[in-house]
Amino acid sequence: PTPAAPPARASTPARTPAPAPARLPASTRAAAPADEEATTWLAAGLGSAPVAPAAPVRIGGIAVSRRRLILGLSGVAGAAALTAGAVAIHGATTESSTAPGKPAPAGPAVVTSRTPEKAQVTASPVPVQRKPLSTLAEYTKAAGLPAFPSDAIALTIDDGPHPIWTPKILQLLEKYHVPAMFCMIGNQVLGHEAVAKMVTGDGHQLANHTWSHPTELGEKSKSLAQKEIHRAQKKITNTTGYVPKLFRSPGGDWSPHLLGEVAKAGLLPLDWSNDPRDWTQPGAGKIEKRMLAAKPGQILLCHDGGGDRSQTYKALSVVLPALKARGLTFVAL
Repeated sequence: PTPAAPPARASTPARTPAPAPARLPASTRAAAPADEEATTWLAAGLGSAPVAPAAPVRIGGIAVSRRRLILGLSGVAGAAALTAGAVAIHGATTESSTAPGKPAPAGPAVVTSRTPEKAQVTASPVPVQRKPLSTLAEYTKAAGLPAFPSDAIALTIDDGPHPIWTPKILQLLEKYHVPAMFCMIGNQVLGHEAVAKMVTGDGHQLANHTWSHPTELGEKSKSLAQKEIHRAQKKITNTTGYVPKLFRSPGGDWSPHLLGEVAKAGLLPLDWSNDPRDWTQPGAGKIEKRMLAAKPGQILLCHDGGGDRSQTYKALSVVLPALKARGLTFVAL
């Protein structure tokens, strides 16, 4: 018998090139987010940025950019990678580029934790200071840091965060490229967590200003001082991921045993050398006059919490550019 013929070999179909991706209409392409916006969303772990720009969020009546809110709510570090500025830090200046027409941030980016609830809040004890640190020279000596430049001054802001005045003051600091130390009260952070995160998101520093701002803390018991210090430290750190290294007593009330408790908590006692007494609301003009008397090496005091701070806000809008015009340099502690 004749053997059967082998089955015919199947032919390989020709490979057809994939169609080119269709171009989006010009109107759709124009709505795509800018590189900076997309980078912000990706860095925050929120996925791709939305195609259409969203309206700004309002906190306490203040319009807050989506960038600032994302950085604050997610606790993402590296705000300076997105916007930039030049700020003197312990005698050095850090700079990075910024988009044309956009103001630089107020200060250096603060590295915060993506999981602030796990942040370390305890620290090793430090040597007890005989008195609180009221000048930059005293601070750098106690902290073991290089001296600041001779034209340096520092701005500290107490009693926040406040849902209205803290965002307003942050806008001023960003406008004039001024870093600041915000001395926060623990029970003010409670309920205003997003505002507290805005502060570190903008690159500013935080200090411990007790849990409830008790008056005459230096005359109170050691146990109360411990509770006020540690409860505030835990709340500030767990909320923002920033671990304060400085403590300021309410009203500048100090005592040997309070200085001892501060040292046990691993903190340095921070005071001031220029007090405009803005908390008394003496009028923006008087606040301006007192702050404009600032000298190199001083630590300036003002407030964003504790009441109506419209006078402080108005005064700072004059004082910040005026002091810089005199050749003074605001530094981060």
